[in-house]
Amino acid sequence: MKITTENLIKIALAVLLLICLFHMPYGYYQLLRYIAVVGFAILAYYEYERKNVPLVIVFVALAFLFQPYANIPMGTQVWNIIDVVVAVGLIVTLFLRKHQKNKIITK
Repeated sequence: MKITTENLIKIALAVLLLICLFHMPYGYYQLLRYIAVVGFAILAYYEYERKNVPLVIVFVALAFLFQPYANIPMGTQVWNIIDVVVAVGLIVTLFLRKHQKNKIITK
């Protein structure tokens, strides 16, 4: 796996989302929302540059889900599930991108 800004953003967001599974002060969750919006917006831009529309839609939707301006009222358990699913999805995209590059090179 190559160390790129995109990969670092994905790893950082995944780690920050998994930390949400622990009991953290409310300020952490507020800060995470701001970081997540910026991170997902940047990831959406990278995918837009690659013309990968499905992932653009996913990252824009995640930016709206985590936006800090109007909280979406869900229980802690629901947010924990969302955090884990999104973190796993980010890690999976790291390996899928690498697999797709290898597939292109071997043709």
